[in-house]
Amino acid sequence: MSGRLARAALLVLVVGLVGHNLAMALLWQAGVRDTALDVVAGWKEVLLVIGVLAALAAAWGGRGPDRSGPYDRLAWVDRLALAYGAIVVVYWLVPQAWLGGEASPRGELYALRHHLLPLGAYVLGRLVVLDRASWRRLLVAVVGVAAALSVWGLVDVYAVPLQWWRDSGVPDWYSEQLGLEYDCLSGLPENWILNTDEESPARRLVSTFLSPLASAYLLVVAVLLVAAARPRPWTLGLGAVAFAGLLWTHTRAAFLALPVGLALLAVLRRSPRLAVLAGGSLAVAVAFVALFPTIGPTTTYTATELSCLRENAAVEGDSSDDPFSADESSTASHLRALRDGLETVARQPWGYGLGNAGVSAARTGVDVKAGESTYTELGVDTGILGLAAFVAWLGALGLALRRRSPWLAATLAAVAVLGLQTDVIGIHWLAVAVFAFAGTALRAAPNDPPPERVL
Repeated sequence: MSGRLARAALLVLVVGLVGHNLAMALLWQAGVRDTALDVVAGWKEVLLVIGVLAALAAAWGGRGPDRSGPYDRLAWVDRLALAYGAIVVVYWLVPQAWLGGEASPRGELYALRHHLLPLGAYVLGRLVVLDRASWRRLLVAVVGVAAALSVWGLVDVYAVPLQWWRDSGVPDWYSEQLGLEYDCLSGLPENWILNTDEESPARRLVSTFLSPLASAYLLVVAVLLVAAARPRPWTLGLGAVAFAGLLWTHTRAAFLALPVGLALLAVLRRSPRLAVLAGGSLAVAVAFVALFPTIGPTTTYTATELSCLRENAAVEGDSSDDPFSADESSTASHLRALRDGLETVARQPWGYGLGNAGVSAARTGVDVKAGESTYTELGVDTGILGLAAFVAWLGALGLALRRRSPWLAATLAAVAVLGLQTDVIGIHWLAVAVFAFAGTALRAAPNDPPPERVL
């Protein structure tokens, strides 16, 4: 019974986290706000803890198969994971005044939850026992939710006016609940729009994640899974839908991460077909980036939005319209954020303490010392030591999975690339699904087929 509960918890997380952001915004609109909404948003952590406890109960009850190995033996990757978690906890316990940080106790708790979420998912994965049928359910869920995410997002950008979103609870959820202020799109994130021109800017697919980036990253994981699995008509069909959705997110970091993952998958599987697929995906993405301003779904700005955009352009100066240029406004902004974050970490390599970076700092009103990049945020919150522990854990995990699950090894490589631009562990679906799958795949015997082969 406990084992079934742990497996059910993982499946609910994989499916439920896809709609988390949309559900939170709708609850805000319905009047559930502030601490009450924080409590509701904690469903994922509660379910994760339930899953871990259920898996532990099953293990202690002796219901795990012998081939999964004894629970008291830790591999190097497990030691690195625990070292990372220990460093995070120590930085939470150290008084902020010792490090020069400004985070409030609430901000520290937000950051603690943020940094430990992938570790908790990994622990669940290392404890839960998945047979062939359980793996198949989970992987079918990944491909299914990816296709649904794409269809929903495509219908939205073509059939739902942007004004509906302006009038929804989404802008206030971002600003009032998460502390993320967006000025030039009526409170919506500016990255919902590709600012091709003032009269008819193009909309990007955001879907239920309410973010083109988060949507794109899940779709990268799903497309890699379809590429690694045995080709079947239904997987290829859903994979094509997921790839189409990925294109409409217009997320160039994902367009680069996908061929990186496919190329590593090709090397691990020694597959010329996958190598061609890696090159083909990059070529299609490049062509799509060039064509998107003319073929993408369009919208219009309000007069207030246009005024804000023009004021910003006057302050920031001219930027390139070439989407492949480092001077293009979005690319330049990401590079500037990464550079500034690295400089901050270099100035204080011992860190500032939890809650001084990213959304945790923004939503508690303190100076955000680094944002966007996973690595700079970890460097600010936990110093070089915590950053190094996380990178070492991620690298060791990829190496440990290169034979047991080439798909997951390739996925971790893609996630590592995406982490340069985005706080990937702040995207709950990635933090839970990818790290839980990775932990579970390590339980398999060395000669067992990779889990992606059951799809």
